[in-house]
Amino acid sequence: MEGSDHLAQQFEDHRGRLRAVAYRMLGSRAEADDALQEAWLRLNRADASGIDNPGGWLTTVVARVCLDMLRSRRARREEPLGPHVPEPIVSLEDRLQPEHEALLADSVGLALLVVLETLTPAERLAFVLHDMFSVPFDEIAPIVDRSPAAARQLASRARRRVRGGAPPPDPDLARQGEVIDAFLAAAREGDFDALVAVLDPDVVFRIDRGALPAPPSREVRGAHAVAEQVLRYGRPFAPLGRPAIVNGAAGAVVEVRGRRVAVAGFTVVDGRIAAIDLLADPARLDDAGLD
Repeated sequence: MEGSDHLAQQFEDHRGRLRAVAYRMLGSRAEADDALQEAWLRLNRADASGIDNPGGWLTTVVARVCLDMLRSRRARREEPLGPHVPEPIVSLEDRLQPEHEALLADSVGLALLVVLETLTPAERLAFVLHDMFSVPFDEIAPIVDRSPAAARQLASRARRRVRGGAPPPDPDLARQGEVIDAFLAAAREGDFDALVAVLDPDVVFRIDRGALPAPPSREVRGAHAVAEQVLRYGRPFAPLGRPAIVNGAAGAVVEVRGRRVAVAGFTVVDGRIAAIDLLADPARLDDAGLD
C-alpha cells in the first residue's frame, strides 16, 4: 500500500488504543471521537516517510490534541455548580459490548474518571499516558513542555489523588450486581436501615444535574446522609431503575416513559457501595454510550 491507503491502514491499526487514550483524557466518547478526527487530519498533513513509529507518533498527536481540548475546556468553564460526572459507557446487557471492551480495558470506572476531572490537564496527561499506557516520561515530557523529572512529578501527584479518591472496586461483577440490587430494593421500599447497611460508612454520592435548577448538583458524604438523599429525591425513580454495566462495573439506568433521565455508576468495595456517580444532565445524557 502507498500514500493515503497506507496512512489509513496505519490509523485503523491503532484506532482502538488511540480512542482509549482519548476517552481517559477527556471523559467523553463524543469528544474522544473529535480528538481522533483531528489526529487523522494531522496525519494526512504529515510527511509519512518521516514517521518511524506510527503508533507512538499517533499516541503523541492524540495526547496533544486532548491536552489542548482540556485546556480550552478549563479556560472557558465558569465556576462549577457542583460535581462533574463524565459521560459513562453503558451496556444494558449482562456484559460489555465488544466495541466497549477495548475502550474500558484496565477498568476505567466512573469514579476514576471523576477523580481525573479534578486534575490539571498536564497531570491528567502524565498519569493517563504513563500509568495506563506505559508511555515513558521522556516521551511525555515534550508534550507538556517539562523535563522528564517534572513529568514524573506530575504523574506522582496525580497518582496520589487517584488513590485517595477512587478505591479499586471488587472484581466480581455478579457480586457487585447483588449489592446494587439490594440498594435498589431498599430504595423502592423506603427502608432506611437497609440502605445504610449496603453503604460504606464513608460513601460519597456525586450528583451531576448540569444546569437544572432543582434539586441542584451536589456531593453528599456518609451513609446516613446518602440514605436520606436517596429516600428524599430518588424513591420515585427507584422502581424505574434498570440494571446496566456502567464503565465496566454494575450500575443502573433510569428511564421515564422511554426517555433516559439518569445513569448511575456504583463503586462496590468489600461488599458495600463506596461511591455513587449519578449523571442526570439532559444535555449530556445523549453522549453516554448506551446500547
